Amino acid sequence: MSVDNDFIYYGREEPIAEETGGRLPTALVFPGRKGAALSTLGWQAVYRLLAPEEELAVERFFLGDPGQPSVSMDSDKELSEFPLIGFSINFEEEYLHPVRMLKDSGVPALSSERPGFPLIMAGGPVAFLNPAPIAPFFDFFWVGEAEAGLKDLCLELKRHIYDGGNKNDFLELIKDRPGVYVPRKTSGKVKRALVPPTPCGENNHVPVLSTPAYSCFISPEAVFKDMFLVEVNRGCPYGCRFCAAGYIYRPPRHASLDQLKNIVELADPPKVGLVGTALTDWPDLIPYIEWLKNRKTKFSLSSVRADGLTEELLDILRASGVRTVTLALEGASKRLRDNASKNLNEEDFLRAVELCAAKGVNHLRMYIIVGWPGETDADYEEFASMLEKIDQARSRGQGNKKKQFMRITLGASCLVPKPWTPLQWTAMPSEKELKNVLAKVNSLTKKYKGVTFSGDSPFQARLQGILARGNEELHKFIMIAAEKGGWKKAFKYYEGDLEKFIDHNLDKDAPLPWDFIETGVNKSYLWREWERYLKGIMTPPCPPEGCVECKSCGMHKWLTDNSTTN
Repeated sequence: MSVDNDFIYYGREEPIAEETGGRLPTALVFPGRKGAALSTLGWQAVYRLLAPEEELAVERFFLGDPGQPSVSMDSDKELSEFPLIGFSINFEEEYLHPVRMLKDSGVPALSSERPGFPLIMAGGPVAFLNPAPIAPFFDFFWVGEAEAGLKDLCLELKRHIYDGGNKNDFLELIKDRPGVYVPRKTSGKVKRALVPPTPCGENNHVPVLSTPAYSCFISPEAVFKDMFLVEVNRGCPYGCRFCAAGYIYRPPRHASLDQLKNIVELADPPKVGLVGTALTDWPDLIPYIEWLKNRKTKFSLSSVRADGLTEELLDILRASGVRTVTLALEGASKRLRDNASKNLNEEDFLRAVELCAAKGVNHLRMYIIVGWPGETDADYEEFASMLEKIDQARSRGQGNKKKQFMRITLGASCLVPKPWTPLQWTAMPSEKELKNVLAKVNSLTKKYKGVTFSGDSPFQARLQGILARGNEELHKFIMIAAEKGGWKKAFKYYEGDLEKFIDHNLDKDAPLPWDFIETGVNKSYLWREWERYLKGIMTPPCPPEGCVECKSCGMHKWLTDNSTTN
């Protein structure tokens, strides 16, 4: 393990469980398999934040076998032995796992049945999207960025317990603080916890991300095998109307070049994965990957915008052994892309495809979304034409290089209208309708050599929509899923109306289960963006100068208020 001030990195090593004398035993739980946890930055960032604290004894838990108590990866202790249990939850489909893990460990799943310790908290993106469906299971939620105060809260709890305090008194103490939601106790709005962006650096054009996340573990078991992940940017300036990340992580922030160089120098990993929602917008992307290349460190990038894929960038990627490039088209037609405010020109996308083929990319992954509000057959007729143009662009790029034929995988996902996006008011198509449009897209790919199709599950998409937009009554549905062994069985046994959450458009003034959260983006702004979707009017991306120069969505005022109250 390498340690430099606050730098914590274990690499392939396993941490040694700390003695609990004088420390608060703290279980940090990832409600999924170990391989997924080791490729998830948020969970590792929380571990790195809490584990070094001398007053906490932090141990790791992952999803185990059904019916068996959850056991620490760092000792032989069971989950029920820990007075503080924290779940890091990233996706709605994971909701049944905390319930099952608690029940299998002999801990009542419902907070109302746990008057004493353990105190069970939850954090992660769902905590500031819509925690309502799982609120009855947790004593409190950390709403926002862990770096903005979670550690201090855990240390306060430790001292409260060691001074003889009880759980209810602690919850009463914290119930109305920024970043804290205590179900049935918190009054008023909950302000998302946020590390304020630092002023723009000399070579940056947007506010700086002062606390970029990075891996503290790598493993051959990880989904991204032996890859050290670093966070290049947080938030996204484009504000695509379907994407929650573009709204709940505002304001957009970039890490500094020197920060990320220092992190890699300290870790010295075999391979680096750059993570971000807008990688090609980072002004220092090319200098950084050139630096990685020169130090003979392998690297890979997550999905890049087609209009940011330059010849210079692709030359560096190919020279470094990158064989696969991922591009997101999103809407099947220009109309749908404009409705979604994708801010992407067809010409830029086709140029990127041609460039990939010319530079010898082996595999191009492309993604679209189906199930848009107001989509018609005409949109997919246009997509059929777009596929032909993509095939022609591939042929132009390849020329006579027959041995470098570029495979294309077209992935199609179903639109899930998420909270805190302009589409939060729209209905979802039926499962049958989604299956039909996926089949249509699949059929369009058949005529092209080397093009394969990968489609989303309409059932899973609608399930995600229900869980994303539901209220507290859904906790009964989640409990059935945990007890009966899965979501499909829960649909069979649950007696309530689940489709009501996704089968109808919502009115402007309809109360939403997540209205009590303050992300910084005004609800009125989201409604205006929904109206602009319906009219096909695009909205410009966030300006490079940041919120002070924009004053459009409400974030500028929220940031000012946040700086005066904290």
